[in-house]
Formats: sequence, structure tokens, C-alpha cells
Amino acid sequence: MAEGKIFEGKTTNEAIENGLKVLGIRREDAEIKVLENEDKKSFFSILTPRVVKVEIKSKEEKRYEKERRNEEDLKNIDFNKAIKNVEEFLKEWTNTIPGENIKYNVVQSDFYVKVEINGEDLNYLIGHRGETLNNLQSILSCIASRELEYKVRVVLNICGYKEKREKALEELAEKLEKTVIRTKKSITLEPMTAYERKIIHSKLQNSNKVTTSSVGEEPYRKVVISLK
Repeated sequence: MAEGKIFEGKTTNEAIENGLKVLGIRREDAEIKVLENEDKKSFFSILTPRVVKVEIKSKEEKRYEKERRNEEDLKNIDFNKAIKNVEEFLKEWTNTIPGENIKYNVVQSDFYVKVEINGEDLNYLIGHRGETLNNLQSILSCIASRELEYKVRVVLNICGYKEKREKALEELAEKLEKTVIRTKKSITLEPMTAYERKIIHSKLQNSNKVTTSSVGEEPYRKVVISLK
């Protein structure tokens, strides 16, 4: 954690706000310590400035706190109820959609619900580069979370599409790495989902020649491959 700085204000909240403003950070990014005990104020002490120490949390500390909060939330999720919600929906829904020999499997995997749908003639459920699949995945997350306090993450795969897409993206990453090295020019890929961008980043993270970054705003965020 970075070394803290001292700030004053007429009240503790004002002192904290002064510190956050000067440091240019949000309250959740700061470790705050009150240096005076307001519970022991005398009548005359109301004229004394409040003093606080504000420190900037490191990335590791913020990540740890986020993971800890997420873990606490996940412990409270009723995954049995979430799975039941999804299964009840799929039982009715798969009887109304086109396709042959449609089967599904719904299980808990780590801290999310994994859904596998298989069958014949189901490409329409995948859509162009998985767009329909991703939309359906979002819908299933909402269904899984019905009547639950916390949102449940659902990961959907249809006819092994994600494995095929991952392999294709890894091959694309290798090909573009060679192109960037040869031409010495950066390449910006088409917009991708966070899942797809992660595949590109992971594939090239150990490259000695190129580096990757993401630019733009969702849902049009893109990966850029550049020379180191």
C-alpha cells in the first residue's frame, strides 16, 4: 500500500472527501484511518479540525477484497435452486424449438452453472460468431437467478461451439503474430466479446515479440496486436 497522507476537515467526512479529492481516487480505492476519536469530543473540541489518514490501496489489495466479496456472495447462492430454474425452462423450451435429438445437461461448475445443449440442426442457436448463443446465455443467467438474492452466472455451450471457436481464435492469434512481426505494423481485430478477447490475450501473453491490448467500449471493444 502506498504511504498515507494526512488530511483535515471540519468533520470526519469532510476530511475524507478532501483526501479523496486531492488523491483523485474513489472511497472504495482508499484505506482510511481516523486519527481523532469523535466519540470523546468535548464541547470545545467541536472547533478542532477532524484529522484522517488516507492511503491508496494497491491493485493486489483491491483484487483481494473484490474476490473476497465475490466469494462471500457465491457462498450464499442456492445453486440447487438455480439449476432447477434452468432445467424447468429448458424442459419446456427445447420441446418448442426446431432441431433433432436435442439434449441438455445442467450442472454446477465451480461458482457458476454450466449448460451444455447438443442436437442436430442447432446452428441457428449459435448465430454469427456466437452472437445468438451469447444472448441466450444472458437469458439463462436471468432465469437461473429468478427468486434468488444473488445473480447466478451461466456458461452456455451448444454443440461444442466454444471449443471450436477457441481453437480458431488461437490459430488466428498465431497467424496475426507472424504478420505483425513481418510487417512491423499493429493489427486491430474486429469487435469481440470479453471471452473471445481473453483467448487472444492468453494465447499471446508469453510472446517475446508482440503484445496485446484492448481498445474501445463494449460491445465494440477490440484487441490490438502490436510489436513490443
